[in-house]
Amino acid sequence: MKVELLVRSGCSSCAQAEAIWRLVVDEREFELAVLDVAEAAGSTRAEQLALKAVPAVLMDGELKAVGVVCIQEARELTQAAPLKAHAMLRRMGMFFSVENRWFIVSAQVYLMLAGIGLVLNGSLLSDSASRPAFLHLFTLGFLLFMIYGLGAHMLPRFTGNPLVEGSTWSWVQMGLAHVGVTAYAVGYFAGWQALTLGGAVFAWCSLLIFLLRVWPVLWPNKRS
Repeated sequence: MKVELLVRSGCSSCAQAEAIWRLVVDEREFELAVLDVAEAAGSTRAEQLALKAVPAVLMDGELKAVGVVCIQEARELTQAAPLKAHAMLRRMGMFFSVENRWFIVSAQVYLMLAGIGLVLNGSLLSDSASRPAFLHLFTLGFLLFMIYGLGAHMLPRFTGNPLVEGSTWSWVQMGLAHVGVTAYAVGYFAGWQALTLGGAVFAWCSLLIFLLRVWPVLWPNKRS
């Protein structure tokens, strides 16, 4: 596969497009050629296709896009090309992604809050209203976030199927989990049943997103 990016010197959009395609070519095995339309090779290409604007993307000689394509669109255009070794390692869970690091850090924070609360409030062995609140900081906070962080990291290694990191859904999952854990614990501590129920709903939604993210890892489409 050969990708040709037609650009023009001094064009800010062209510089942006080139930066995106440099990232994508670092991930997949294809040839990238950046051609300036002010030079002979680029000018010839532009004349052949009667191009009036740049940047423009050609794949194996066929015009695919005019203008700046986002990185996701560029990845979709080149998905037929095999992943490079280092990119495959990232997707196979060999290295911690940014979101998985934050899941693990969050788990440690909830563990510390649960431990401090149980000890300082004397609720470890008591039947006070604060005891279930701090216990849920451990069970729903620490354990849930550890499962999220380690699960997304380890499952691709065990199954051999990639999990694409850095998606918007992983951050939505994290946000819902934080709101859910906080609302659940505060609801128990304050005796507000509605807040506790709301927290449970948010936590359940984060679990649902996690399931949808890891499902292709556990049972991938055989055609892909």
